[in-house]
This record gives sequence, structure tokens and C-alpha cells, in this order.
Amino acid sequence: MTTVLTALGSRWDGLVVAALDAQPGVTIARRCADLADLLATAAAGLGQVALVDADLRGLSLSDIATLSAQGVGVVGLADPSDELTERRLRQRGIPVVIPADSDGPTLAATVDAALGAVTPDGVGASTTAPAGWPDANAPWGETGAPPGTDPGGGGRALGGSGSSGGVGGSGAVGWGGWGSQGPDPFRSTPAETVPTSGYAGWPGSEGDPTEQGGMRGRVIAVWGPIGSPGRTTVAVNLAAELAALGRSVLIIDADTYGGCVAQALAVLDEAPAVAAAARAADQGTLDVLALARLAPEVSDGLRLLTGIPTAARWPEVRGPALTRVLDVARALVQDIVVDCGFCLEDDEELSYDTIAPRRNQATLAALEAADELIAVGGCDPVSLQRLVRGLQDLGSLRTPEPIVVVNRTRSGPVGHSAEREVTAALTRFAGVSAPFFVPDDPAALDRAMLEGRVLADCAPTSLSRRAVADLAARLAGVATGADPHAARRGRLRRRR
Repeated sequence: MTTVLTALGSRWDGLVVAALDAQPGVTIARRCADLADLLATAAAGLGQVALVDADLRGLSLSDIATLSAQGVGVVGLADPSDELTERRLRQRGIPVVIPADSDGPTLAATVDAALGAVTPDGVGASTTAPAGWPDANAPWGETGAPPGTDPGGGGRALGGSGSSGGVGGSGAVGWGGWGSQGPDPFRSTPAETVPTSGYAGWPGSEGDPTEQGGMRGRVIAVWGPIGSPGRTTVAVNLAAELAALGRSVLIIDADTYGGCVAQALAVLDEAPAVAAAARAADQGTLDVLALARLAPEVSDGLRLLTGIPTAARWPEVRGPALTRVLDVARALVQDIVVDCGFCLEDDEELSYDTIAPRRNQATLAALEAADELIAVGGCDPVSLQRLVRGLQDLGSLRTPEPIVVVNRTRSGPVGHSAEREVTAALTRFAGVSAPFFVPDDPAALDRAMLEGRVLADCAPTSLSRRAVADLAARLAGVATGADPHAARRGRLRRRR
């Protein structure tokens, strides 16, 4: 027997309840008066599936994630005479939306499908809507629009459920397997297999994006352990080098402890754009155009979504909302570089017996949504120890195989032949046989920080810049050694 909770307006509540009551195997456990009543009833374990409509006041993407985390499937009921209600429900992360006037058997079948789609990690799996109703997960050829878009809105993004993983292949990665894939850590899909057309704003895009198929931006998460190993430096310069290769790039400052991408690029940040994007995603109003307005171009092909100015504002960047931001960003640019926080703890789950905000949820969400993962560590013994332990923690998360980058490589802290010594240590203690090295170049890095520019602009011959350019070329599938600025050169414009 499937128990159902309803939180519907007066227009549809009686009709839906009557239709479901006549179906075998389904019972109405409670008709909730508002969102608070629905969340409390679901937390008490009184229902398995919740039926909601677009008139439920206060319903947000975070609430849908909370219900899913409690094992409650969610079905949206849209007014068949108002197409906007379907859009509003899908933008809040509801995977299945059907007409509110559906007959009893269709409602019962949808309830059963939603119950089977709930996953233990709190994210509803993609399910298929009943025949005759547009499915957000159908191929473009079947709906005339990309997944998660409005078929009648020219491809305008909706809130269809996205999926993590992709180019790099995500999945549970066990510790000890990272060093067993051979000497080359760059196992990404070559650039020529990543489409460069079809989305408005992509280089070479032609025609209506709804006529294209299979295009999806790539998320590159840049993470590193505590101790300032150079995550932001690598992330900013990697994004700039990818843009110099002619790719459209968005860099997102998702560090909820000490984000500083705006300062590194000398951008005057009056309001945190990532918080605004997360808020819009939570309320179901974020689409490609809205994200483009929040993330302006700071150089040719490079957009920036600034981070929160103080760590105390971390509740404004929730995990489900950031996941939605990344899904929308995939339709805006080819590469999304995310500067993540250092902490991977999920101690709130141990401290509370109820659903509570998680301080590190933004970092964990970015890592799980990543197609490529760059793990940045320092060269000295303390930084290497933290990197090894951090890689062990990463092994318990659903992330792609990390590309290990040793930043500020120099012989001082480890003796002569720094690369050989560091490689031997990482191979022995972390199973990483081929780390990527970024040489230390303090003069160039100090100049870049002083001028608020990337290395490619202020120190193009720097050893550090050349190493990051090589990393970007390998990620993009470009032959190493080619001039990364041959396709495009852009200088950061100061915003005041």
C-alpha cells in the first residue's frame, strides 16, 4: 500500500483525492494545509509520495531535496490550462509533472513511479511522465527542445533534473584504484568530442539550439586540502587558459570559507552573484538568460560568478541550489570551472537527528556534479601530508578520478630533484604515479596578484603560466606545446 500526502490548492485537492481513493493499493495519508504541514508530516514518516502544485506557497528546490532525502517521492500537478505552472514546478527540481486533471489510473501509476525513483542520497532519479505529457528527460527529437527546457519557449531552460558525471565519468571511486590506471592521469574526452555549437553564446553556434542535440557543458572542480595550496590561483588561470583556446568558460567561486576569485581578478564585487544565482535556483526562476546576467564576461570567452564575501553567509549557497546552477551553466558555456572549499566533512549528519543545513554541502555538491576533478596540493612535506589525507577523503565521495596538481613546485622544502621526490612520495602513500607539476614563480604570481590579472596577461613566459596552459591544453584535448593563445587573446577588463 502506497501512502500519499497531498498539498494542493482548493481547485484540485478534492478531485485528485477522489480519483486516487478509487484506486487499489493507494491511500491518502494526509491532506496537508501548507508547506510546513507537508514537511512535518513527511519528517514523521507518514507518507511515501507527496503531490504538490504550483500554488503551494513557499515551495523551493531545497524543500524538494529535503523531501527526497526523507525518502518521499514528489509529483507535481500542473494546471493543464496554464503552461507556466509546469515550468514553475520543473524549475523547483520536481522530476515528474503531470496534468492535475489526470484520471485515477494515471495518477496511481505516476505515484508508483515516483516512489521507485527516490534515491537514498536525497536526489530523485529521473522518471518518465505518463504518455501524452511532455517529459523533461526525453530526447530532443521527441520534445523538440533540449532536456529540461520549455518546448514552446525556444529552448529556454527549465528545472528538469540534471545528472552528475559525464566526460570524466563519475561514480564511487574506491581508495587504491586511482594509481592503477597507467601513468597518464588525463583520461578526459578530447575536445573534438565536446560539441562546440548548438547553445546560444557558444563559439560557432548556428541555428536554433532546439534543433541540436547532445550538447552539455563540462564541470571542472578545483579542490585542495586546507592550508592555501593555491586552489584559486590554479582555478583562475586554468579558466583563462581554456578561454584562450577559444572555449566559452564560466568560473564559479563556490568556496564558502574564503572565496577570493573576484579579488584575484580585480573585479569590484558589490553583491555575491553565486548567492543570487542559488537563490534564483531555489525559487525556480534561474534560467540561462538569468545566469548570463549574473555572470558577466571579464574577458573574451570568460564569465565570472563571484562568491560570498564572508564565511558567515554560507547558508545562502545550498547544495541542491548549486547543483541546479551548474545544470543551467552547462547550457550557457562549454567549461565550468568551480573553485571549491577545502572541507569535505559532513558532520551535520552526525550532529542532528533531523535535516539541517550542511556547511560543506556546496563543496560536496560541486564535487559530485564534476566531470573533471583537479586536486591541488603544495610541495612541502606538510602540504603533501594534507594532500594525501585529502585524497583518501575524496575516495569516499562520488567524484571523478582526480588529476593531482602539485603547485609551487621547488627544491627548497624537499631537496634536489623535487619532482622525483614528490612523485615517489605520492606514489607510495596515495597511489598517484603521475602528478602534474606547476613550478614556483613568485615574481610572476606576485605581479599577477598586484595587477589583478591572470598570468597569461601579465607574465606570459612564466613557468607557472606555461604549466597551467599545458594542463588546460590536455583537458581540452589540444596538442601539448601549441600556442594556447593562437585561437584567442583576451585581456581582463577592470570593472569599477
